[in-house]
Amino acid sequence: MDKYTCIIIEDEPLAMEKTKDFVNKVPFLNLSATFDNALSGLTYLNNNKVDVLFLDINMDELSGIELLESSKITSQVIITTAYQEYALKGYELHITDYLLKPFTFNRFLQAVNKAQENLSKRVAEKSLDFIFVKTENRLEKIMINDILYIEGMRDYLRIHTPGKKIMTLQGFSELEQLIPAHLVCRVHKSFMVAINKIESIERSRIKIADQLIPVSDTYKEAFLQLINSKP
Repeated sequence: MDKYTCIIIEDEPLAMEKTKDFVNKVPFLNLSATFDNALSGLTYLNNNKVDVLFLDINMDELSGIELLESSKITSQVIITTAYQEYALKGYELHITDYLLKPFTFNRFLQAVNKAQENLSKRVAEKSLDFIFVKTENRLEKIMINDILYIEGMRDYLRIHTPGKKIMTLQGFSELEQLIPAHLVCRVHKSFMVAINKIESIERSRIKIADQLIPVSDTYKEAFLQLINSKP
């Protein structure tokens, strides 16, 4: 089982001990450090790899929300607080979960399981370099980074790359399962596009390699959310 490093930033001693106790009960968590103020925690985060961050909100000098706003945190962030009014702001800052004190171990476990799932997906997505598609009587290897866009052509798909076009009878739904949306995203009933190959977007049209690709209303909201969430 993979182990994930975590730290706790919490200025209440009793709350700190409770969170430490819960962390120690989870086999896949490894507690690297604890901090009773956000400034010390931020210094540690800037110099060390941390998979999961347990973060209190109301602290002196620098609050948990201010910490998240002031630095690009790549850790899975689980807020631990007695104040529910910060929940919306927390999710706007892309936290993993929001634990309202006093929380049970069962609720804590739900949050860390979510963090574990996100971390596992991140590893899997990083390792995905290519796919195989059925074309004619063979399986052809296609590097994900070579894909410009994928075009629906009646009974088959045409995968456009800089060097060639590959025809496959596999459908959009099958390719959407093979390729994460943050790499190649559906934007129309007849098109998927490689996010990193987009040159411009204007009037619901995407320009890739001198081609203009329409964005339909069905996919527009999800597509815009995806590109706006890119770091």
